Amino acid sequence: MIAAFATGFGLGLSLIVVIGAQNAFVLRQGLLRRFVLPVVLVCAVSDALLIAAGVGGFGLLVDRLPWLATVLRWGGVAFLVAYGARSFRAARAGSGALDAGQGNGQGLIPVLLTCLAFTWLNPHVWLDTVVLIGSVARGWPGRELAFGIGAASASFAFFFALGYGARLLAPLFARPNAWRVLDAGIGVVMWAIAAQLAFNG
Repeated sequence: MIAAFATGFGLGLSLIVVIGAQNAFVLRQGLLRRFVLPVVLVCAVSDALLIAAGVGGFGLLVDRLPWLATVLRWGGVAFLVAYGARSFRAARAGSGALDAGQGNGQGLIPVLLTCLAFTWLNPHVWLDTVVLIGSVARGWPGRELAFGIGAASASFAFFFALGYGARLLAPLFARPNAWRVLDAGIGVVMWAIAAQLAFNG
C-alpha cells in the first residue's frame, strides 16, 4: 500500500509541477494574497475528482475488456517517455518562464470561474489525470485506491504549497537555472515510472 501511495504521489507531483496556465494563475493569486484558499481548493478537489474518475473508470472498463490493460500499459509508457523527453529538452534549452499575469481587481466569482476554466477546459489536465494516472494505476492491482489517493494527495500538497508559498517561490523561479533543475528532475521521475510500468507491468 505504501509503495502504491508513494508512486501515485510521485507521478501526480511530477505531472502537476509542469509549468502551465493553471499553475501560473495559482501563483499569481498567491502573490496577490487574494482568494488563495478557494483557488487552491478548487484546483485540488478538481484534480481529485478527475483522478478518481480515471482510477475507478479505467478499472471497470479494463475488467470488461482485458486486452485493454496491455494497450493502456504501453500507451502510458510511451506518454511518460515522451513527457520526460520534453522535460529534458526544456532543461537543456533553459527556456522555462512563468508569466503570473496582470490584473488584481477581480472578485471571488470571476476568480473561481477562471480557475475552473484553467482546470476543466484544459485537455492536458484530462490527459494527465484521467488517462495517464488511470492507466498507470492498472499496474497496481488491488492497490489502485492507494495509488489514486497518493496522486490526489500530491495535488493538494502542491497547490497549497504553491498558493501559500508563492512569495518564496517567485524569486527563486525567476532564475532560468532553477527551472532547468526542476525540468530535469521531472524528466528523471517520468522515465523512472515509465521503466517501472514497462518492466513490472
